[in-house]
Amino acid sequence: MFFKDCIEKINNDKIKIFVDMDGVIADYNVGKPFDYDKKRPLKNNIKNLEEVSKMDNVEMFILSGSRMNVGISEKNVWLDEFAPFFKKENRNILPREKYNFEKSTSELKCEFLKSLKRDGSAIVVIDDDCKVLKTLSEEIDDIILYKDTVLVD
Repeated sequence: MFFKDCIEKINNDKIKIFVDMDGVIADYNVGKPFDYDKKRPLKNNIKNLEEVSKMDNVEMFILSGSRMNVGISEKNVWLDEFAPFFKKENRNILPREKYNFEKSTSELKCEFLKSLKRDGSAIVVIDDDCKVLKTLSEEIDDIILYKDTVLVD
């Protein structure tokens, strides 16, 4: 698998992988907004991530935005059903409503990653949003970024 090969080439004892949900493991084009339980799982991507999650030096996280606060519980229910290998304590769902919609998802993800306590782990982010990837590349030096297409074999 291509993505697993990429991760194996990272020369680090510990790797933390932060995965976006919408467009990466869930098809956001299916269903209505705020109707997360009806989102179609992207099974191949989920399978590839689950395989990587079994590597000894990898810890998997969700890093996803949500427009409304209710999205947190909806996304957690979806993860419990379709991707339970993402531990509950490793799910970071950032609602824009909490900040009165004044911050973009890009800004929220960037702030979150900047606030991480650095423990020597390599930080990897997988996202489908080019704006998010551009913001992260401009703002954070010690990060490895992948577009969601890296999961497609």
